[in-house]
Amino acid sequence: MSDIIAYKLNGEIVDTQSIAGRESEASPIYFDNSPEALNVIRHSCAHLMAQAIKEIYPGAKFFVGPNVDDGFYYDFKVDEANTKLTEDDLAAIEKKMKDLAEKKQDIVKTSSTKAFMSDKFKNDELKQEVLKRIPDGEVSSYTQGEFEDLCRGPHLPNTKFLKFFKLTRVAGAYLAGDENREMINRIYGTAYADKESLKEHIRVIEEAKKRDHRKLGVEMKLFSFDEEVGGGLALWLPNGGRLRSKLEQLLYKAHRVRGYEPVRGPELLKADVWKKSGHYANYKENMYFTTIDEQEYGIKPMNCVGHIKVYQTDIRSYRDLPLKFFEYGVVHRHEKSGVLHGLFRVREFAQDDSHIFCMPSQIKENILEILSFAGAIMKSFGFEYEMEISTKPAKAIGDDEIWETATKALKEALDENGFKYGIDEGGGAFYGPKIDIKITDALRRKWQCGTIQVDFNLPERFDLGYIDSNNERQRPVMLHRALLGSFERFIGILLEHTAGELPFFIAPTQVVVVPINDAHLEYAKHVSKELMKVGVDVEISSKNESLNKRIRTAEKQRVPMILVLGDSEVENQTVALRDRQARTQSEMSLAEFVNLTKEKLSEVHF
Repeated sequence: MSDIIAYKLNGEIVDTQSIAGRESEASPIYFDNSPEALNVIRHSCAHLMAQAIKEIYPGAKFFVGPNVDDGFYYDFKVDEANTKLTEDDLAAIEKKMKDLAEKKQDIVKTSSTKAFMSDKFKNDELKQEVLKRIPDGEVSSYTQGEFEDLCRGPHLPNTKFLKFFKLTRVAGAYLAGDENREMINRIYGTAYADKESLKEHIRVIEEAKKRDHRKLGVEMKLFSFDEEVGGGLALWLPNGGRLRSKLEQLLYKAHRVRGYEPVRGPELLKADVWKKSGHYANYKENMYFTTIDEQEYGIKPMNCVGHIKVYQTDIRSYRDLPLKFFEYGVVHRHEKSGVLHGLFRVREFAQDDSHIFCMPSQIKENILEILSFAGAIMKSFGFEYEMEISTKPAKAIGDDEIWETATKALKEALDENGFKYGIDEGGGAFYGPKIDIKITDALRRKWQCGTIQVDFNLPERFDLGYIDSNNERQRPVMLHRALLGSFERFIGILLEHTAGELPFFIAPTQVVVVPINDAHLEYAKHVSKELMKVGVDVEISSKNESLNKRIRTAEKQRVPMILVLGDSEVENQTVALRDRQARTQSEMSLAEFVNLTKEKLSEVHF
């Protein structure tokens, strides 16, 4: 049996240094690749990395080193001049980590008062920053060899367990996440309990680099970022514009057949309405504000208030409900420059947003319809997915009874229909609990995209109502819903999931026609015209370049189908097809190829 490295006590991970005779009340955590074990292993590996850095750079000072998805990081300075490390420095740090781990040093926990620790680290400004964030009372530190750092744990009992780790990248990070503070070093890494798991993780990292949507976006000429425009603000090029447009049009039709009505709210609303909604008090730090005629306005970070105002333009009857509004709403959120990341984290994006106003008795049926809609979309794009219910956060509006009613409605809808789900305690929106739809991509990475939120609070705040069958005024429930999440983020995920080999039905250019020489150009135009009649985006590649170069250019842009036309094709009214996704080459009549593209265009399940 594996070694015990920690325990789980009352839902918390407690290391062997802290269990203090309560082992019989707890469940053991063994040295393996379970989530709980990896939490302890990676936390300890972060300290091992810091210890190695301190040995190489004796003047190094450390801020924080938490676990993150699939690994850990540490923020630090190596000297007073704040020298910046590069990827070239990782090998030496890794080697030092291995040397230190082989010394099999015990990891010892010490607890004392905040005042004691503050005096102990009085010459370390980064430790003083950490102490500012710790409540008064007991403060712990962990020591291995000559290295000591403030930490609440949990940690392994000894460095001997740390054998299978890898430092993955170097980045810069603003101190305490504040872009007005100095930028210090950050190194990311990961660790596992066995060699095979680490090896597979490294393989996935290398594959992810090839699939990076920022790289693919350039190669496929989809989007660009320009510092003169500003960080986190994407420029959509013609190819990207076509991709987005196709996605929008497909979703538009899918919404309409499900009874959704298109609406549009303004992007700029008076601050008073954001105060009424609770955004001003609970979300202000994520918003942009301006003043017009001495009146404060807020640029919308969400579409819900605009849709509430649309609802209020008429008297609503129970016969009108559920009333479903949808909008490709452009929203803006204040993101710090250090967290911006391609299309995954931007300051402006468009949500495939919807708000459903319904009677309380209609909550369940509408949630189930939304889940069916979401499932159809994920099937079309080849994603597996799972769900998670997120409950009331610390910063929230509304009383506990309303939150309990809303959370119960979500759970019942999933339970009664056999859906499996996890629970994220405290992860809800400030106005209501939610179901998060998390998709798994081709590299088995999980991404949070769609969301369904049950909201009793905003209808109360805006005094929304409908007339029931007894001619009495009642309060509707508001369901917030996005299935892709945002077009930007979803497209970024889809590019990495497919490695740029997008489904035919949304590919920016679906077919490239390559005439071998000018004698075949007229037939190329005829082929192009026939394809455009059935809705295929087609381009003719007739530049004064070699045949092979024109084919390579189309392949680099991941065009699904390439047609090469020569004498034989003109004479027989056929096409020579190179199907990138099927990895095949074939000859067929033009009519057969047109029918093939029609079939490909219909491979949409939503």
